[in-house]
Amino acid sequence: MELPKKTLLKKILKYFLVLLASTLLLCMLLFLAVYSGKFGSLPNKQALKAYNNEEASLVISSDSVIIGKFFAENRTNISDAEIPDHLKKALIATEDKRFFTHSGYDLQSYFRVFFKSILGGGSKGGGGSTLTQQLIKNLYGRRNYGFLSMPVNKIREIIIAARMEEVYNKEELLLLYLNSVPFGEDVYGVEAASHRYFNKPARKLKVEESAVLVGMLKANTYFNPRLNPQNSVVRRNTVLGLMEKQQYLTKAELDSLLKLPLSLNYENMNAEAPAGYFVYQVKKNTQAILEDIKRKTGKEYDLKKDGLKIYTTLNMQIQQITTEGIHKHLYGMQKLLDKELQNHNIKKQWYRKQFRLSGADNSEKRNIEVFDWKGIATKKMNKTDSLWYYYKMLNASVLITNPKDGTVITWIGGNDFRRLPFDMVLSHRQIASTFKPFLYATALENNISPCTYLKNIQKVFSEYKNWEPQNFDHKSTKDSTVALWYALANSMNLPTLDLYFQTGREKLINTCNKLHFPSTHDDSPSIALGTLDLSLYEVVRAYGAFANQGEMTEPVMINKITDAKGNVLFKRKDAKTEKVFNKETTDMITAILQKAINQGTGTRIRNQYGIRADLAGKTGTAQDYTNAWFVAYTPDLVVGTWVGATSPDIHFYSGNGSGSTLALPIVGNVLRAIEHNARWRKQFLTPFEIPESVSNDLSCSPYKETGIKGFFNRLFHRRK
Repeated sequence: MELPKKTLLKKILKYFLVLLASTLLLCMLLFLAVYSGKFGSLPNKQALKAYNNEEASLVISSDSVIIGKFFAENRTNISDAEIPDHLKKALIATEDKRFFTHSGYDLQSYFRVFFKSILGGGSKGGGGSTLTQQLIKNLYGRRNYGFLSMPVNKIREIIIAARMEEVYNKEELLLLYLNSVPFGEDVYGVEAASHRYFNKPARKLKVEESAVLVGMLKANTYFNPRLNPQNSVVRRNTVLGLMEKQQYLTKAELDSLLKLPLSLNYENMNAEAPAGYFVYQVKKNTQAILEDIKRKTGKEYDLKKDGLKIYTTLNMQIQQITTEGIHKHLYGMQKLLDKELQNHNIKKQWYRKQFRLSGADNSEKRNIEVFDWKGIATKKMNKTDSLWYYYKMLNASVLITNPKDGTVITWIGGNDFRRLPFDMVLSHRQIASTFKPFLYATALENNISPCTYLKNIQKVFSEYKNWEPQNFDHKSTKDSTVALWYALANSMNLPTLDLYFQTGREKLINTCNKLHFPSTHDDSPSIALGTLDLSLYEVVRAYGAFANQGEMTEPVMINKITDAKGNVLFKRKDAKTEKVFNKETTDMITAILQKAINQGTGTRIRNQYGIRADLAGKTGTAQDYTNAWFVAYTPDLVVGTWVGATSPDIHFYSGNGSGSTLALPIVGNVLRAIEHNARWRKQFLTPFEIPESVSNDLSCSPYKETGIKGFFNRLFHRRK
């Protein structure tokens, strides 16, 4: 028998009320269980008040550019004053329009979710979490409680949110939220996100840019402006529409903003690492400093969590100019090297060797991201192809320091820190003729005159495996000798060997020890011509002694370290110097190396790059063009560069591999940029103050004829 409609409705209502009462009772019991700590302890007000976000430590250049971060979570906390008002409004309009009226939880939102999404079965009920609850989720995460996970976590967030609202005011909560919310790509907080996607601090964000970032909060990847730009624009426009609905924007402002294209300036220091080699060295130095602080004070700092600020000596503008100059120069030189390698069948020989060592590479060719002089390129290759690609690639390292205080101005350890992390600034390679000034300085220190005439005769050294050195131009003379100053200015090998024997190996090794060069057990005179393996770091540090009147200074990278609140933890002290040469010696070497720039092996600095500054410098070309070097200096600047392949098996077979052709242009490019900048020119390109007596000591003739021919010429000269 069918029940009357009225009775049926009463029965349904009764069941519904019982169900509702049971649900409410269960919710109440669950709430009490969570509140009492049955599902884990809850932070009290004291713990919430003491809460500190983990914060990335920042590495900052001398010209105030963030060049690196060390972090467990990539987050940079900022103050309320640094957050634009339109960013807060975009967030509130989109995520929690009743933020300023609720107490951490929004019952109205829960009812909306319950009736529209749960009872109604719809998908447009939205989320019930307030900004405060989202903040709790960001700070404490969510735990797994099995089938009760969702309700238990929601109740935990409500309880903690209510407590947090009693501890912090609304503006403080907004700040906490914006400093901790995730934006994908391991980026946390609006400041880090602003730098990542727009390469600017949050305070400089435009309204439409704020809308992009707020839009990402719904789904970090789906609305990522780099990965999914179309989705990002749609979501941005939704956020702008919500801002207009809440009267944060006028209709006219909305219409104007909706028409704007998505404009990104994506910057990822971890991927691009514009100063990666330098930042890596800074990290090691900072860790040593923090260990020293811990040992002395007992205070421990976490480089990845404590938001330290590491103020470095690097000039990012000069670093960038140098990097661009390297890429431009080596892009052209690589083409020339590839052609020479092809002409000598080096690639075929290398592939045959690989086949003998590891067998044929049958791996499928696929698209691989590789470093390219014009940026990151995608090339189709297998494993062997990729090995050859980097094996035959030219690499360059550059180190620029101030010789007076040791500050590192530029440190470039290679082509691409992410893919080629080995630091060529610290790599030991054959130094070639760049070593010669140290021998000549040793001779001057031991009372050998700059006008001493040296033999320029080619000979075979039978006691050294029939070694037969030559001058670079393969010329020698039996009828004349060469003045010491002229031999160095023109980097002549045969007179240099004569000077080595006159000076003595023991004295030269003593100089090498003073300069902290690696020890050598090879007693061959070839050391005079630069067969010693040195790093660019050691070379630039040593040339700093010439620039700094005989005083050598250890390069330094860090000026100051502060904690997150700005308290100074470390401050660099005045540089400690070591006396290596007498001032008279360095004045003479500098005067000779000025001649190397003005009329010797470094003339391209003047002729091609138009540098007018007072400069001294020296090229270096290793045997078979395996390593190219160039160092130039002023009293306030030492610039050194090395260029070569990772293996000496790869090299030029022509003068394209010489120091003056392969390495010098990199220095010429950066010096030209410095000279064109009035502030840098005044700071770095200072003139030498060399006594006039030094010029007088170099006034002797470059050559002096010997034998009968020399006798008659001198006799004739006297009669004349």
